[in-house]
Amino acid sequence: MRILLAGGGEGAALIAARLIREGNQVTIIEQDEARCQELEEHLDAKIVHGNAGSIRTLRKAGLADAEMFIAETNSDEVNLLSCMIAQAKSSAKVKLVRIRTHEFGQWEHVLSQMGLHVDRIIHPETSIMRRIMRVLHLPGVSDIIDFADGEIKLFSMNVDRNSWFAHKTVEELDAAAPPKDSLIAMIFRGPQVIIPHGAQRLEPGDHIYICTTRANLEAVFEFMGIQAQRSVRRVVIVGGHQLGIWVAQELERSGVSVKLIERDAQRCELISNILDKALVIHGDGTNQQTLEEENIVGADAFLALTRDDADNIVASLLARRLGAHKIVALINRLNYLPIVQRLGINTAISQRLTAVDMILRYARKGRVLSVTTFREEEAEAIELIAAKGSSIIDRKLRDIRFPHGAIVGAIKRPNGYVCVPRGNVAVHEGDQVIFFTLERAVPELESAFLDTPGRRKGAA
Repeated sequence: MRILLAGGGEGAALIAARLIREGNQVTIIEQDEARCQELEEHLDAKIVHGNAGSIRTLRKAGLADAEMFIAETNSDEVNLLSCMIAQAKSSAKVKLVRIRTHEFGQWEHVLSQMGLHVDRIIHPETSIMRRIMRVLHLPGVSDIIDFADGEIKLFSMNVDRNSWFAHKTVEELDAAAPPKDSLIAMIFRGPQVIIPHGAQRLEPGDHIYICTTRANLEAVFEFMGIQAQRSVRRVVIVGGHQLGIWVAQELERSGVSVKLIERDAQRCELISNILDKALVIHGDGTNQQTLEEENIVGADAFLALTRDDADNIVASLLARRLGAHKIVALINRLNYLPIVQRLGINTAISQRLTAVDMILRYARKGRVLSVTTFREEEAEAIELIAAKGSSIIDRKLRDIRFPHGAIVGAIKRPNGYVCVPRGNVAVHEGDQVIFFTLERAVPELESAFLDTPGRRKGAA
């Protein structure tokens, strides 16, 4: 696919690298000349120096021939303007626009009224806020991700030395009578990513992902020894930019007592006028004395949401030592994510990786509903719809040769039935199928779901 990407910042570069790795032809427009040189050195992409809001620059970059247009500059105004130009001057089938303003929902309505077709407004902060809210009351759970309209849940947790299931195999856990419809889908062990089989043993230090249904989630928590807090009453947030403010507002609406710590005095004044009840503190969230003075000890949750990864890691480690129950850190450098887990930070979330996931859905073959990337892009959960002529239709899972490193995690049928299947279950036309897979297996997996009318019946 020919993809034109407006913007060459760190987030855009991550998007471009992934799209290039998947065989797409990418052209990047970037206004900063020094940044253009950096991109040329690190990416196998055509780099065009210029303003993405300029018709001339967009034409020079090949707008007329682009099949997908992504507006990912640091300016909402430029992103919207470039999308308007793309609508008028190109036949791109897919247009995606990054918007950072808190008014992004209103912009969806405005664009619709203007007749400007945009397939997706990319606003990762919304998704991240929801993920934070899902795990605040669960100290032992790192993340909860929804699939199939929330009917399928994927949650992650650490295997501790004292966990009752440490050193047990997957088969031994199955023999312990776990709740119906549950599956250990992925194991992260140091640099390794493991799609487990029955003889796979869980080791202390592993970070595991478990798939189950909405109906069985609480029972699986209980089986794994996870206890929810009765309520979240007191939360401390470090970082007063959009994400921190959004989370604080959501917590205020839930009746939670919030303290927000921000270094910039002027920004503190701005935040004070936005938030209703939260206490806004002018201070350094990476300073232990500040955290002690603000009584971090015993806080139900501590959220490090600044724009600096190092600050978020330092603040989180201090909060952990001071006794905060649940710790969440915003981390954008992907190579930091495995380290953060080993340091004992409960939940690490990446704004940039979330944006990549939103875009990959539109760049993939077949009917892809969602893509969720894990850690350093080594593994994925991918939600697909089984097409009428695909090679896997109406065959039992045990009879299908899936790519090595891929398993079916869950199925939702058109009638609403959901399950975490075993080998005797078949995939039917129209089923939503959630796979857990190593990244290298994705192309083969997607091809199996395509409509292939000429394929020999019964071929794997």
